[in-house]
Amino acid sequence: MKTRLSLKQIGKRILKLRKQKGLSQEDLSRLIEISRSSVAQVELGNRNISVIEFIKLSEVLGFSMDKFLVSEYHIEDEISLVAEDVSVKQHIRVSVPTFNAEKFKNVLLYILECCAGKPNVGETVLNKLLYFSDMDYYEKHEEHLTGSLYNKLPYGPVPQELAKALNLMLENGKLQRIKTEYHGYPQTRYIPLEKADLTKMGAAEKEVIDQVIDRFSDWSASMISDYSHNDKPWRATEENELIDYELVFYRRPPYSVRVYDEDE
Repeated sequence: MKTRLSLKQIGKRILKLRKQKGLSQEDLSRLIEISRSSVAQVELGNRNISVIEFIKLSEVLGFSMDKFLVSEYHIEDEISLVAEDVSVKQHIRVSVPTFNAEKFKNVLLYILECCAGKPNVGETVLNKLLYFSDMDYYEKHEEHLTGSLYNKLPYGPVPQELAKALNLMLENGKLQRIKTEYHGYPQTRYIPLEKADLTKMGAAEKEVIDQVIDRFSDWSASMISDYSHNDKPWRATEENELIDYELVFYRRPPYSVRVYDEDE
């Protein structure tokens, strides 16, 4: 008598096979023709798989459908042909964010326009507002907002390009830097000296940024740092390593900002 597998068990097996084939979620989504968020939901055990999708998965990941569905299944036995299959290699692409300096500058200016007058918004809070804007937009729309790369540092995620962007904007007279104290702690604040060019920002982009500002801009540096430490992309990344944007599809409430349908 066969034991019926749960969606969680199926998801774990697919996740392990995908990783052993060296495929990203984006690679797999292209090869089986479903969205990347759907792949993430399958791997989490939150989404059913259709018969056609299961057949495609077996072809791409190189497993026997009969063997896959039994309770005693050894994934190592399946590691073979697909990794060397030329037709698969031709389809594989790696999703690497492309940094958009102009977009980053305008997002930064817009956030500061809205928040620079708040006494809590120093450099730490600014880092996190940028992080959640980028990650939330990617989760919602599966496209990059600024394309900034984020490092996992002890106090939370930090955009790799921020220091360079700030220094350039200070030199060009677009920002003013102020050293002050907030509740007895040293604080670095930035005051915008020009407005963001909103023509460089789409309506959906501005909507996500506004939601992040509404939600987090009154939080203290320690509160927003602690909160960011429990976001799945930060938790799943080794210290000082770059955070993979694809990890947003493993978020749970209250971090997830996307409503996933059964078909996603």
